[in-house]
Amino acid sequence: MPSSSAGIVTGLVTAALVTIGVLAHQASDGVPGDLGRTRATTSPAPGATKAPRDRRHPDALPAGSGTGERVVYSVDDDRVWLVGPGNGVRRTFGVSPGTVDPAPGVYTVTSRSNQVTGSDGVPIEHVVRFTGAEGVAVGFSAAVDGSTSKPDPDRRTGGIRESRADGDAMWEFATIGRQVVVVP
Repeated sequence: MPSSSAGIVTGLVTAALVTIGVLAHQASDGVPGDLGRTRATTSPAPGATKAPRDRRHPDALPAGSGTGERVVYSVDDDRVWLVGPGNGVRRTFGVSPGTVDPAPGVYTVTSRSNQVTGSDGVPIEHVVRFTGAEGVAVGFSAAVDGSTSKPDPDRRTGGIRESRADGDAMWEFATIGRQVVVVP
């Protein structure tokens, strides 16, 4: 084959591979969170035992919850901290967990959806998924109607519900790849 034909074939193959990569990336945005389930990459620091760490300041960021910009979620306290540069807490708020809790550890945001229907049938917005547990996707979301009621204990749900205002803040802060630290 002449060298110009080989160059054309190489160019076509390269273009095809780039197109496949772009389509795969776009398709991954719509994949349920539990299909590409991530595992905790590390455990929280040894000092991260049970929140709140400071009884006089229950909203204080848990010691040993990592460094850098991140989301910190305390399973025991049903509380979230959005942590900016220099360990500065941008926002903290209470949440209503689903019936399935993520294991303590360090995760990353793997997918997001602007609006979907939750596993409990409730329309939700600003879904930020970071792992899966017991066959369900686990992530933060806000009910479109603003409700944060406790989930049906007979259903396995991984949605950690926030108010709509807190959901807006989470949506802006927790982009794909953002670290999520889960502490007990």
